[in-house]
Amino acid sequence: MLASMTGFGSAQATVASIGRISVEIRSVNHKFLEVVTHLPEGFLSLEENIKKAIEAKLKRGRVTCAVNIAEPQAGKVFINERLIKDYILALKKMQRRFKVDDGLSLETLIHLPGALSLTENNITGVRLWPRIKSLLALALEELRRTRLKEGVALGVYLKNRTGFLKASLEAVKKRFRKVIKAKAAAIATDEERSAFLKETDISEEIERLAFHIRNFLNKLSHQGPIGKELDFIAQEMQREANTMGAKSCDAFISARVIRLKSEVEKIREQVQNIE
Repeated sequence: MLASMTGFGSAQATVASIGRISVEIRSVNHKFLEVVTHLPEGFLSLEENIKKAIEAKLKRGRVTCAVNIAEPQAGKVFINERLIKDYILALKKMQRRFKVDDGLSLETLIHLPGALSLTENNITGVRLWPRIKSLLALALEELRRTRLKEGVALGVYLKNRTGFLKASLEAVKKRFRKVIKAKAAAIATDEERSAFLKETDISEEIERLAFHIRNFLNKLSHQGPIGKELDFIAQEMQREANTMGAKSCDAFISARVIRLKSEVEKIREQVQNIE
């Protein structure tokens, strides 16, 4: 079953003495799997666990996971006394050197980079991970369902477009047989006839495009991530259609090839969102 790379999932729970915890996951199309996390301050130690859990379920897409805690237990304030002492010595040296009389205030010191910081509360993060993990699993399952639901719609769309592609190709094939025979018969010499056929014969392109169409339809029924394979097949279909257009010797065939190329473009556009 096809899966889209676009989806959303969420889960919430209330934990005593902690507050309300919510997990939200969004995904959009991307060439590879990219996971971005947004965590409360002091919970960065959970980032690796969250990424591993997501990577175990998804193969492609740009995934954003946000964990929110209504009343998170904040980390402790850390005063970097050694750094502040170095700041004071450096600032006093500057005062003497440049003859600046401004005094050092506490407000000035606490705004200096690294003077104050919040230490990560690893104990809280570790203690909450089992609950967050279960919420993450629920959100991932909802995300998976929405991606599969959109994947079903994409599959129907692609089958319809491929049907139009087959019909146009069949029309080209029939027309080509008729046109090439008539035009070749009207050529006086074997040498000219041979040169004409070499420049305008699209029978091989027709057969290769028909093969790619069959292969594409076959892949649509496969399980697992197949977006990259479908995109490659669509590129090959586009290549054959372009060659047919360049070699066409008939207005009807040229018009049909334009329709072929248009259908392939529509297919390629939608394939970009398949996992």
